[in-house]
Amino acid sequence: MTDALTALLQERDWLMADGATGTNLFNMGLGAGDAPELWNVDAPEKIRALYASAIDAGSDLFLTNTFGGNAARLKLHDAQSRVRELNRAGAEIGRELADKAGRPVVVAGSVGPTGEIMAPMGALTHAAAVEMFHEQAEGLKDGGADVLWLETISAPEEYRAAAEAFALAGMPWCGTMSFDTAGRTMMGMTSSDMVAMVEKLPNPPIAYGANCGVGASDLLRTVLGFAAQGSERPIISKGNAGIPKYVDGHIHYDGTPELMADYAVMARDCGATIIGGCCGTMPEHLEKMHEALSTRPRGPRPTLDEIAETLGGFSSASDGTGDHAGPARRRTRRRA
Repeated sequence: MTDALTALLQERDWLMADGATGTNLFNMGLGAGDAPELWNVDAPEKIRALYASAIDAGSDLFLTNTFGGNAARLKLHDAQSRVRELNRAGAEIGRELADKAGRPVVVAGSVGPTGEIMAPMGALTHAAAVEMFHEQAEGLKDGGADVLWLETISAPEEYRAAAEAFALAGMPWCGTMSFDTAGRTMMGMTSSDMVAMVEKLPNPPIAYGANCGVGASDLLRTVLGFAAQGSERPIISKGNAGIPKYVDGHIHYDGTPELMADYAVMARDCGATIIGGCCGTMPEHLEKMHEALSTRPRGPRPTLDEIAETLGGFSSASDGTGDHAGPARRRTRRRA
């Protein structure tokens, strides 16, 4: 039986994902240091509003409010015994709204990193990580998620453990890593390293890609790195809405809706099939992104200079692969 995301990918040549979870929830009153996942039970109307805002803006898929829903992260809030409950609740709310959308909308069960360092560098063993991810996956499956969505991963060992866990749960999945240090993940992975890893997995994802990181320009340079490897697997691009700045006691992302519209079209032209936003991406950004993707024709693959000219300069001279080196430029264009 074809899963909901694969069915959509067979019909469409681009899909729009959602925007930020944390930024939107902070605007709804979530306190710094609080566990967003607790709101799946304690404030379901706010999670319902979060999901509805993405659907209303035109998203074809949205992520559940379960990013930190594994035992290691929930232990920080003395909620490690509630993994299944909180993940199931987050997915159930999403299922309810997706089924009422009047069009196909995919519920993607968000699975973030454990927050632990994996062996041999740290104490988290492969078996323990698989168990942790499997527990979370089963909760999301119980709640009706269509697909599991691994995101913001930096270590290949953690990515592989999640893939194994998702196979145990019998769920299709997608997986992104975060490239934020000169085009590499925190653990040193490059875009080409990731493609090689993904293609060797016994249980590969439906789609793979990058999320979060530094800014839209850097993320698109990583997407170009994925595309250069020639994989047939759909690429995910989920970039931040500009660069974070501290304004009046709050973190504010300076990317305008118009900039994110340009980013979305350039992501598609760089080779991405599933395009969304990450930190700072609000419903007004998504609306402009959807409008741009729906109305602007496809163009040639943009060059690094064109990306920098439109979205702002890169944070480093190279993406780590040696294939897309270019001068770092000051981030001065179209930031508001």
